[in-house]
Amino acid sequence: MSDQAPPAQLMFSLGRLVRGLSALFWGMPVALVVCVQTARTGYFEPFGILPPMMVTGVLYYAVAQLGYFRQNERVWRAALERTKTAALISLGLSPFLYWWKVMPEVPHYRIATFLMALSGFAFLLLLNHALQRLVAMLPDETLRIEAKLFTTLNIWLLAALALFSAGWIMLAYTYRAFYLPAQLLATLSRAGIFLLLLLLLLPLALTMTLIWRIKELILSSVFSVKS
Repeated sequence: MSDQAPPAQLMFSLGRLVRGLSALFWGMPVALVVCVQTARTGYFEPFGILPPMMVTGVLYYAVAQLGYFRQNERVWRAALERTKTAALISLGLSPFLYWWKVMPEVPHYRIATFLMALSGFAFLLLLNHALQRLVAMLPDETLRIEAKLFTTLNIWLLAALALFSAGWIMLAYTYRAFYLPAQLLATLSRAGIFLLLLLLLLPLALTMTLIWRIKELILSSVFSVKS
């Protein structure tokens, strides 16, 4: 990596890269918890729209920090720009989580909340692709193999999540046509939420593992060069 940038500039870009990876590692699970709690409970209600905007803003900031590394790589930059766009859309739609919780009867708020869920889904998918492009630029073949395995598995899990979500939404809007009992519908709803969270937490955990491995590789490489 050092043959394409002066040492000071390289260290600066690596520092921003590590900072962005750290913000992603801690920001993604916090963002998930805060956004779900804002939409489903009143725990953050006294703070209004600030909690979801702050956590989604951290994710946008994290992706922006990654952009300081290898700015001349077109494929890497394109992958980052797509990820940044998804993060920006989530940031713009995040206030609707609070507004939908306060006024659930407004259809526009429900649609905006659904669109934010889609943007979060797209963010995780695009981030995996960006991380795979990042690993391709790092000198570690083992990490490349792990990244390919993790990202492929994440894509399949997210595809399963998308299909399951579509089926669940279809059932929610057409359950009257099947004459399902209310008790059965409530049971299916609770099971559906559990499965949705499970299908989301698995790719999130794998993505966090990959981020941690990349950060550790960069830090160990920097300190080994210094020593």
